[in-house]
Amino acid sequence: MKRTLVVTNDFPPRQGGIQTFVAALLDRRPPDSLVVLASDSPGSAEHDAALPYPVVRRPTGMLLPTRATARAAVDLVGRYGCDTAFFGAAAPLGLLAPTLRAAGVRHLVGATHGHETGWVALPGSRQVMQRIASGLDVLTYISEYTRTLLEPPLGGRTRLAQLSPGVDVDRFTPHVDGAAVRERHGLGDAPVVVCVSRLVARKGQDVLVAGWPQVLARHPSARLLLVGGGPDEAKLRRAVADRGLAGSVVLTGPVDHAELPAHYAAGDVFAMPCRTRRAGLDVEGLGMVFLEAAACGRPVVAGTSGGAPEAVRDGVTGHVVDPRSPAAVAAAVSGLLDDPGRARAMGAAGRAWVEQRWSWTSIAATFDELLTTH
Repeated sequence: MKRTLVVTNDFPPRQGGIQTFVAALLDRRPPDSLVVLASDSPGSAEHDAALPYPVVRRPTGMLLPTRATARAAVDLVGRYGCDTAFFGAAAPLGLLAPTLRAAGVRHLVGATHGHETGWVALPGSRQVMQRIASGLDVLTYISEYTRTLLEPPLGGRTRLAQLSPGVDVDRFTPHVDGAAVRERHGLGDAPVVVCVSRLVARKGQDVLVAGWPQVLARHPSARLLLVGGGPDEAKLRRAVADRGLAGSVVLTGPVDHAELPAHYAAGDVFAMPCRTRRAGLDVEGLGMVFLEAAACGRPVVAGTSGGAPEAVRDGVTGHVVDPRSPAAVAAAVSGLLDDPGRARAMGAAGRAWVEQRWSWTSIAATFDELLTTH
């Protein structure tokens, strides 16, 4: 069987969104159709030994399109008879595409994730993205929002196709029990609003904290559970203390990926009022947390940043609100806490939508078509 060479800097055991995305796509391919060229990271030997396909690691923590990387990729093309290549993140490794084509690869696909929208916004990096696109047969995008930014400078150079991340609907499910998380943080049976995300300004945890007194005015026993770590943690803790909210706002710090479903399940409502910053350079590409929360049967409140509204069926699976208005965020959250029946119905609708549109089974079928349709 002809193989697909996967060239990626982002691969487990290193954790992150792109790593999860690439690994999940490969998990659903025939093992004898793959060979991976990746950067190295602690624990990689043990991780790779358990995989059903070969992984070759370059002795670097950052895989770049250098001559050494090109030689390693060309060697794998010849050794395994690869006729297809997939770049886990097209920028910058997609610069290797012409070299791989000259080595015999007939079909090249590169993925974008969100940061590439920043690349095309700036003249120098835009030219790099245009070179990358010109060498590929297909460049994928994760949301319609990212497509609108990528298409004007890149669309005439290659075919653009949507390939979004998926949700593991067997891990993220309404049947997950959040009781242990509630007990750990002393939440009892209080109504809980949960936000699972890195603590950075774009995610909007500061707006949740600013609007929280308005939620407490209607639901005095409510609790806000902020799950994750990040550079804004100290600032958020100060804001909680300054507003006298220490008794009703819990910051968990970093949480292991395996424990995330239970943290979603600990909440009654999920909220992350993400906002676009830095003149559009700091933006939400899609917002997988909204889909993971929906898969757990929770209604969601999302901000308007980038592709986030595409992860919510507004008024059906949750609400999209002005992320710069603490009052608007608080009103949406309070409204869901006011009517638990409506909140549960939205959660059920979200679960059904994720199963139908966003499961890895559905995404894997799209990936197969992109790799095999030349």
